[in-house]
Amino acid sequence: MQPVPHIIPPQRPHAGRQQRHDRRHDQRAVPARPHHESKRTTAVCSMMPAMKSLILLCLAASVAFAGPAKSTKKYHFELTKVLVKPEVKADVGAVAQPRVEAAIKKAFETNPQLVPTLEGAPDPASDNGQPYRKFLAKKGIAGAYLVTVEVTEATEEVVPMEDKKNAQRLVVHVGIHVLGETIPGRTMGFTGDGQATVKQEVGMKIRDKDRTYAWDGAAETAVADALKTCFEQLAKPKAKQ
Repeated sequence: MQPVPHIIPPQRPHAGRQQRHDRRHDQRAVPARPHHESKRTTAVCSMMPAMKSLILLCLAASVAFAGPAKSTKKYHFELTKVLVKPEVKADVGAVAQPRVEAAIKKAFETNPQLVPTLEGAPDPASDNGQPYRKFLAKKGIAGAYLVTVEVTEATEEVVPMEDKKNAQRLVVHVGIHVLGETIPGRTMGFTGDGQATVKQEVGMKIRDKDRTYAWDGAAETAVADALKTCFEQLAKPKAKQ
């Protein structure tokens, strides 16, 4: 990290003896000009309007070159279910599943790229889904998807801390896989994966709130990680069929 400069103002009343007599940076100081040197010449003054015009022109050109900011596409996600992979141990899977479900529901409600509800939307199954697609386009929604989440990894471990005799570390790991299917049609839309590990220092006796904090944090971070990969995949141009 770049050190923060320490500046002592002139005639600082409470500066220490070392600070008052520190001359290490005197070579950087520029003495004030005498009064007779403070007048600008006519040539310099005449150049100022031209320089200002040039600066404004450069700024305008840079803004025009940058162009308008890219708009962020919006989507509608509907959660179908949260599964637990058979390879995950039953006890930790039972702890992870409700927390992942709560985290994914919260993300669907709060993520700025997601529209949580579609009021007045027609039945996706009617008329081969055409009215539903037109509704999405009218609302500025790039697509709607049924989302299934699977907990692929879930572990909890307590690790001793060598430098602290009366403390230990609670390590919780969560991994998930997300599958999105189009509405209507239920064809393959996207996939995404996310994982997170939370390491928390605890006492020799693990409290319920310590375990809750670690599991909730791992679930929320894994969901955020997975959604990021989903949005990146959706943002890619679709291949022509």
